[in-house]
Amino acid sequence: MTLSITTIFFLLLAGFFSGVVNAIAGGGTFISFGALTLAGLPPISANATCSIAQFPGYVTSTLAYWTDIRKNLRGAVLFAVVSAVGALIGSGILLMLDNPSFRAVVPWLLIAATALFAAGPWLKPKQGVNQQPSKGLGAIAQFLTSIYGGFFGAGMGIMMLASLGLTEKTTDYHKLNALKNLLAVVIAAVAILVFTAGGVVDWTAAVVLIPAVAAGGYAGVWVAKRLPQSLVRGVVIAIGIALAIYYFTV
Repeated sequence: MTLSITTIFFLLLAGFFSGVVNAIAGGGTFISFGALTLAGLPPISANATCSIAQFPGYVTSTLAYWTDIRKNLRGAVLFAVVSAVGALIGSGILLMLDNPSFRAVVPWLLIAATALFAAGPWLKPKQGVNQQPSKGLGAIAQFLTSIYGGFFGAGMGIMMLASLGLTEKTTDYHKLNALKNLLAVVIAAVAILVFTAGGVVDWTAAVVLIPAVAAGGYAGVWVAKRLPQSLVRGVVIAIGIALAIYYFTV
C-alpha cells in the first residue's frame, strides 16, 4: 500500500491515540482499525495490521505497569496459557473468512464489546468475606475473550477488563488493567504469527503505526493514573458507540 504524506500523518495521530486509549481501558484498536479502513485497507488486512501495530503499545503499557504485574505474576500464568490457545483459534478462524463476510460482522462485534464494557460495573458480583471468585470461571472467560481477541482485536481490552472484573478477587482498576495489558501481549503475539504466516499484514501501514502506538501506550498509563475512572470509561464507551454506528451505516 502506497501512503501519501497526509495519510501517514493521519495514521501517526490515530496510532498515538490508539495506544493511549488501549493503555487506559482498552478499545484503542477501534481507532487504528477505523483509520486503516478509511485509508483504504480491506477489513481483514486492517485487522491483521492492527495486531502488529498494537503489539509495541501492549508491551510498553505492560512495562509501565510492571510493579503491579510482578506482585501477581504467578497467578497470571494460567491466564497466559489459555490466552495463547484462544488467540490461535480466533486468528485461525479469521483467515478462513473473506473480506465481505468479515466486514458484515464488524459493527456487531464493536457494539457487543462496547455494551459489555459499559455494563461492567453493574455485572460485578458482590462478594462476602468467605466468597471468592472462581479461577476456573475466570480461565473460561479469558479463553473465550482471547478467541475474540485473536479474531478481532478491536474491543479485546474492553472485554478483558469486563471479564477480569467479574472473576478476579481484586476490585482495583489498575491491577486489573495491568493484568489485561500482559494478557494482551500474549494474544497479540500469537495473532501476529498466524497473520504473518497468512500473508494478510500490510507492513507499510504497520511501520507507520508501530512507533506512534508504542509512544501512546506508554503515555496512556501516565494518563490513566491521573484521570477519574468514570471519565475514562465514558470516553471509551463513546468511541465504541461512534465506531459501531459508523460501520453500521457505511
